[in-house]
Amino acid sequence: MEQRIFKPFGTVSSLTLGGGGIGNVWGKTSREEAIETVNLAYNSGINHFDVAPMYGKGEAERVLGLALKDKNLENIKVTTKCRLGNVKDSKVYEVLNNSLCRSLETMQLEKVDLFLLHSQLIEDDYRFFKFDETREASGTTLSSYFNAVIPAFEKLKQEGKISHWGIGLGQEEALIKAINSSTPPEAMQCAVNVLNSIGAIGYVSETNNPNKILQECQNNEIPILAIRAVQAGALTSSMDREPNRLGFDEADFKDFEKALSFRKFANEINENPASLAHRYALSINKVGSVIMGVKNRKELMECIEAEEKGLLDGDMISKLEKLFKNME
Repeated sequence: MEQRIFKPFGTVSSLTLGGGGIGNVWGKTSREEAIETVNLAYNSGINHFDVAPMYGKGEAERVLGLALKDKNLENIKVTTKCRLGNVKDSKVYEVLNNSLCRSLETMQLEKVDLFLLHSQLIEDDYRFFKFDETREASGTTLSSYFNAVIPAFEKLKQEGKISHWGIGLGQEEALIKAINSSTPPEAMQCAVNVLNSIGAIGYVSETNNPNKILQECQNNEIPILAIRAVQAGALTSSMDREPNRLGFDEADFKDFEKALSFRKFANEINENPASLAHRYALSINKVGSVIMGVKNRKELMECIEAEEKGLLDGDMISKLEKLFKNME
């Protein structure tokens, strides 16, 4: 497994095992299979695991803790998150710390290497384009971020509970202000896929341009972890889960329909669509690691084999991007 430069960790494996799959976010899997998937990742040279309390109501963190408890963790890096929401500045440290401590206990760890804000970062008076009723639970304002969240992250670093902190989700204008601030994030998760889509998690804005955030990070030397390489299944052969009954993932299923030309192209060159999508994300400049949403060993092996095929050349990247130019 290729090791890449990633400033917070020094180096990181080009693939990261994400917690969504092993936490049953992307379809059902058993705990036994999830643990074996972590074991395979570990034995294959993957040294970064990205989880969150929200993934399966803690299941991803439980699985990771069980899988890693008897292993040598010297070169292993773990990321977890906290969906802070809109809380009083005076309560921010308490909420972040309580969430982190629960995560550490669940994973049987003393610290994490990267702690991410899992809220939608927004400007102070911003209203969500969709599902605005969730803003209190899932939105964190820029003023709170600068005045309370960053100081809380720094305090957690001083206490030895985290090594680094970062962000990922939110309104584009807010994220750009955070990136260009005097205290930029130490790492960011960016959607990186040929659809240039963040899908269902982009509900805060009417339109989204993930490549704009990616370019801001590239230009400002913000270490990048790529998410949504297969855009929640839209760039795979089939969606292997039922649509959310409340419509929260409608955008992902619409993207699957948009990606028909991508699947046809992958078939023409005799490559699995998911493999091609992961290779695309791996080939983007300054991406430290691509976070996979796999839920079992079969899906993981497909990603490992894709990584082993190597990067796409500029001509192939252009061909893939041209498939969607007329949709912009």
